Amino acid sequence: MMYHNRGHAGRVLAGLLGHLKGRPLVVVGLPRGGVEVGYEVASALEAPLEVLLVRKLGVPFQPELAMGAIGEGGIRILDRKRIKRLGIPSSEIEQVEQQERQELARQAEHFRGGHEAAGLEGRTAVIVDDGIATGSTALAACPIASNLGADQVIVAAPVGPREAFGRFREVADQVVIAQTPKSFLAIGMFYRDFAPTPDKIVIDLLNRRREELSQSRFPE
Repeated sequence: MMYHNRGHAGRVLAGLLGHLKGRPLVVVGLPRGGVEVGYEVASALEAPLEVLLVRKLGVPFQPELAMGAIGEGGIRILDRKRIKRLGIPSSEIEQVEQQERQELARQAEHFRGGHEAAGLEGRTAVIVDDGIATGSTALAACPIASNLGADQVIVAAPVGPREAFGRFREVADQVVIAQTPKSFLAIGMFYRDFAPTPDKIVIDLLNRRREELSQSRFPE
């Protein structure tokens, strides 16, 4: 199947997640494209939509190589085996983390505009992206969601390689991928429109879902 756009992909994915409706859950979109997909899932499941902010901690002398990740609430996940193998001193780890925490705080204010994050404690976190390629961001997001108190972590995406199920076995309770084609080279191959999602769309969708839930609880 070729998705028209991320909204279409989200509606297809939501059809596979209907069994979750009625549970205490939060749909967590990974910015930026995952929020577009996640909005459709959250609407179908009548759930809050949140953004899960994850920042990779890059090896100081090779930033594209991850030595860990950080999330909100002071959460830090470190790949201690890699750090030990590369001999990275704690002072350099702290320096990288400080820089990434500043960016994390900036993103939180930018995307939420002062609104409090929807808490994950005691809820199912449905982590949504627009597709899984390497899955590095979603892999980092899973333990962060658990550390934020999620009872259960589910990873959901419209498309991804078949081996993705194995990658998430240790960090997620369930993985739902709408399409797992034999030939998978890039996520964009399965979308007619895969233009980058602007920040404004992310902010608008978060606000729209927040307003929809408010109106459903307190109808005029």
